[in-house]
Amino acid sequence: MPEPRTRSDDTGPGDSDTRANPQTLALGVIGNGSIAALIDGFARIVWCCLPRFDSDASFCALLSPQREGGDWIIELEHLERAEQEYLPNTAVLVTRLYDRHDNAIEITDFAPRHRTRGRFYHPVMLARRIRPIQGNPRIRILLRPLCDYGARQPETTSGSNHLRFLLSDVTQRLTTDVAVPLIERGLFFHLDRPAHLVFGPDETLATSPADFIHGSLEYTLAYWRDWVRYLSIPYEWQEPVIRAAITLKLCQYEATGAIIAALTTSIPEAPSTSRNWDYRYCWLRDAAFVVRALNRLGATRSMEEYIRYVFNIVSAEGDHEVGPVFGITFERELPEREAEGLAGYRGMGPVRIGNDAWRQRQNDVYGSVVLASAQLFFDQRLENRGDARTFQRLESMGRMALRMAEEPDAGLWEFRGRAAVHTYSAAMCWAACDRLAHIATELGLGDRARYWHDEAVALHERISKRVWNERLGHFVDAYDGEHLDASLLLLADIGFVRGRDPRFIATVDAIGKVLGRGDYLFRYIAPDDFGTPETSFNICTFWYIEALAATGRKRRARQMFERMLAQRNPLGLLSEDIAPGTGEHWGNFPQTYSLVGLVQTAMRLSRRWEEEL
Repeated sequence: MPEPRTRSDDTGPGDSDTRANPQTLALGVIGNGSIAALIDGFARIVWCCLPRFDSDASFCALLSPQREGGDWIIELEHLERAEQEYLPNTAVLVTRLYDRHDNAIEITDFAPRHRTRGRFYHPVMLARRIRPIQGNPRIRILLRPLCDYGARQPETTSGSNHLRFLLSDVTQRLTTDVAVPLIERGLFFHLDRPAHLVFGPDETLATSPADFIHGSLEYTLAYWRDWVRYLSIPYEWQEPVIRAAITLKLCQYEATGAIIAALTTSIPEAPSTSRNWDYRYCWLRDAAFVVRALNRLGATRSMEEYIRYVFNIVSAEGDHEVGPVFGITFERELPEREAEGLAGYRGMGPVRIGNDAWRQRQNDVYGSVVLASAQLFFDQRLENRGDARTFQRLESMGRMALRMAEEPDAGLWEFRGRAAVHTYSAAMCWAACDRLAHIATELGLGDRARYWHDEAVALHERISKRVWNERLGHFVDAYDGEHLDASLLLLADIGFVRGRDPRFIATVDAIGKVLGRGDYLFRYIAPDDFGTPETSFNICTFWYIEALAATGRKRRARQMFERMLAQRNPLGLLSEDIAPGTGEHWGNFPQTYSLVGLVQTAMRLSRRWEEEL
């Protein structure tokens, strides 16, 4: 398997310079299912919300706080270059910093996650180990969280071996074997032995920081390596798939099973655009894509946790409309506001907290819930498989799908200023009925199987008549429409048409011609509520690659896929969008949609193990 991607010869800040470099999305992610942190190429923690994914961003330097701080810097004096890598098959990140005088340090970052006493240990905690690896390095440690999205500094207290930070939503304690005044005052000191820093709950550690980090690191490494060992990975592109899978796992909130769309808010989709949103919530559609991707890799526990989350929502809604997005602890309302203390990514505000998409109607959600749940009824590996009672709960989604399939909605692109009967939404409602028929058959419920089969056939016929444009010779984005959007590429994936159906092939060709920009694909090009899109949408590019393969053009698909892999950041991750002209990453990060696309496409295109061994 290829070695982890490394970053080397990066230029660092000058002597004693703690100002952030121009922001980029060349970031790594550490996490444990409770929290996650983004770390730049010089081991600076620049984004982390505490005590959970959608809480106040205590570390918010990524979005340019108006006051100093919002980061956790381990600064090497006279820094010259850096290199960085994940330890293979883990979420443990290692950064090495080198100065101009042949001194160097190594920083190991992780969030503890492992089994203990019959359950998972995943505290709201970041652990850092700093080791001198060359010469006589001088460093300083600047731990500078902020409160209320950069608006104010936290109150702090100190003890003989710890610092306490009274943050907006939680009190965190730094326990360390570094002299506390050195950290309080941000002083440089010679690092002549390993240093250990544990930033976690306001509790006394039962052992020394060194012993705690040593043991916790070993257990965490073992957990991730064991998790990866049981993935059903493809023969080709193993390293990219493993990194994507681990990162998808890091985007699931363990306490409820919710899967967020991304860890950040308000990274704009293009330079100086108002297209910037808060993605730290659970879209039922996006989460369903993540579940399906992890299922294909054999990581079915994420599905089981997510289904519990969904059923908590669905049970409360009954036979009523279901919103497209929820908070990670089931919040139905996510009112949108702006964070005045943050100037935004590269100063490109506003920074939004909350997401008004919760107010929208997006009718594909019913199909998303059913498709995410379907494997429960067929996978014999599962301890708690779906049964007739589970099926009855899912039927409410089918009834809503039938009711809403041909009603106007905002669509999966969440248009804020217009509505239509979108092809993808209608097709996903059909998919809900179709899968319910298959599930009922599996359960031996003949009457229900016939009912859902008949409803699916009738709905399919109605949709097909309205979304095929005879004059243009391809499917269109909405009933009686004339435009294209990339979601039409999924019609074969969900089984609405066959991959070799001439109508689908014609639609794929039209999309490549109209929405393609070299090796990248746009969602759509027609102006929307915010003007004309400027960047390609990574998941759409992957959808197009998969559609090429489905229509028999596998060579072209493999070429495009290899080029997309080359666009990953130095640690193998992807944001939401890419600027076709520059290859620069834009949009929230890391984007689960994009990583799902990578996994799904690799699984489709890879040569088979039995063909190679």
